[in-house]
Amino acid sequence: MPEDVYTHGHHEVVLRSHGARTAVNSCGYLLPLLRPDLTLLDVGCGPGSITVDLAEILGPGRVRGVEVTEDPLHQARATAAGRGVDVSFAVDDVYALSDADDTYDVTHAHQVLQHLSDPVAALREMRRVTRPGGVVAVRDADYAAFHWWPADERLDSWLDLYRGVARGNDAEPDAGRRLLAWAHEAGFTEVTPSASVWCYATPEETATWGGMWAERIRSSRIGEQALERGLATPEDIAEISQAWRDWAAHPDAYFVIPHGEVLARA
Repeated sequence: MPEDVYTHGHHEVVLRSHGARTAVNSCGYLLPLLRPDLTLLDVGCGPGSITVDLAEILGPGRVRGVEVTEDPLHQARATAAGRGVDVSFAVDDVYALSDADDTYDVTHAHQVLQHLSDPVAALREMRRVTRPGGVVAVRDADYAAFHWWPADERLDSWLDLYRGVARGNDAEPDAGRRLLAWAHEAGFTEVTPSASVWCYATPEETATWGGMWAERIRSSRIGEQALERGLATPEDIAEISQAWRDWAAHPDAYFVIPHGEVLARA
């Protein structure tokens, strides 16, 4: 089985960003299919914010969140406990899940396939644990389609650097546009594709997003990997960090992140 490298790592700034994700802002394409009593597996659940939201919708249906490492699961369990929601969290392998065949009504993965060296194999495994007639739901960003204003060559360098680091991990940062093809390759014949965006444009949103990336490029595994592989110098990292702060402070700051989505029937 592949031994994948998670491009972002699990630094606090990464978990803080991922913890802002909700079922509403990240799973709109899936929500109309959900109802109480359905069972769901959340693959790559991270700090659990989406997982707990989904569990509130599906209760008392069984919901399980899995990650490749324990690192974010402490926060996930704390979130579930704080909201009084019954969710189980565990370490598991998307290429060899510990669940039996046909276990779940819904198997969900948000921003996961883009980090895998074999996303098709992961989709096949997600299909295996999904009951016949159930759905596999995946959503991923498409980095090459990111757009922002004002233009800044330093942010162009950030995007090039990120994509270079991700590709160095045998990952696919432009996953969103490939989800339909991957689902077909995995053997799904009934697939509903869609797309949606995150948009950061209010002063509060741009301050949060820009400030997060200004810190993230310095502190998380992305910057570390860029330095280790000779893709950037410390001065490059500092310039990119400052570019994010400059962008966030601009009154016209605007950032759009397109996502691909698919609902694939098992």
